[in-house]
Amino acid sequence: MPLTFPDPFVWGAATAAHQIEGNNVNSDWWAREVTPDSTLAEPSGDAADSYHRYAEDIRLLAESGLTSYRFSIEWARIEPAEGMFSRAELDHYRRVVQCCLDHGVTPLITLHHFTSPRWFAEDGGWTDPRSVERFARYVERVLPLLDAASHVFTINEPNILAMMITAAKGEEQLQAGTMHAPDPVATQHLVAAHRRAVELVRTVGVPVGWPVAPQQFFADPGAEEVLREYAYPRETVFLEAARGDDFVGVQAYTRTRITLDGPLPAPEDSEKTLTGWEYYPAAIAEAARLGHEITGLPVLVSENGIATADDARRIDYTRDALRALRAEVEAGLPLIGYLHWSLLDNYEWGSFAPTFGLVAWDPETFERTPKPSLGWLGSVARGEISLDD
Repeated sequence: MPLTFPDPFVWGAATAAHQIEGNNVNSDWWAREVTPDSTLAEPSGDAADSYHRYAEDIRLLAESGLTSYRFSIEWARIEPAEGMFSRAELDHYRRVVQCCLDHGVTPLITLHHFTSPRWFAEDGGWTDPRSVERFARYVERVLPLLDAASHVFTINEPNILAMMITAAKGEEQLQAGTMHAPDPVATQHLVAAHRRAVELVRTVGVPVGWPVAPQQFFADPGAEEVLREYAYPRETVFLEAARGDDFVGVQAYTRTRITLDGPLPAPEDSEKTLTGWEYYPAAIAEAARLGHEITGLPVLVSENGIATADDARRIDYTRDALRALRAEVEAGLPLIGYLHWSLLDNYEWGSFAPTFGLVAWDPETFERTPKPSLGWLGSVARGEISLDD
């Protein structure tokens, strides 16, 4: 079967500022990482030092044959104290955008990827009604950075973010199969903040949406209503909030079984990734179909990948994920593109151990080492190899 993705098609990789830049000292996550009683395995520290090495990272992406780079701009750097905006940091991200353009890479920009300024978090965060206007004020300031982007994402995985807020009250980590109910007040404010951001970004004339992370719940016979009730606050409400946007982003890595008694963790006898998730490449295609069915919008795969130390298995997973997406496209799914998570091995919210990257790096020297999967995906994007090879 020949490659039948649409033309044009977005082929690229994704990152998030806090996970690769390093030393994001004004963010709420940095504060959580360095507190003496932190429950996290390790702090982000220098991370991959991509704050200084972004040009090399973008060059590696471009040389592979990928043509799009999704990255986030960091609110905590741009507004380190309430109402105080850093011209130097705005210039930094302007240089990142220009670097993409210089290498023939199209930027896709995320406005908020899990981290917030420390002052924002300590003064109510997303549970405070002022959060909507505070976020809108930040978005207004960064609008001049967005006009070169092909797509803008407002708030990354708002469903997971709302669950994080609930989990943080007990200093717990989220795990597939044991997902907390999202904070209902935060959910309301995130939806409102997204709507305001969409209005603002549209003044620049760039397509805008947000990326939701469906967990690909599937029900045992007779548990369909349990699934609907469980899924609604955890993902459905956020997909419904995307209606009227220009596109919907979807991000999926695994699936979760729902029984009459609720969700179950990955089966003991299943292959698992370094995050403990079931190896299930078809998750992203199922998520894309779900996103389109609920929103009626074209779909952009804004993240998809696998945490593994075996790069050959990364290629296997990605190949099968793309095959499943191709089948959905041939069945009528309007698919805009595919962004692999992640360009770099990165800080996975508490640990560097789960390696998702197409590029490895040395923690002492920060020397980058592209993995075979980077060249493989670039060759797929260029049409040089088939998904059926």
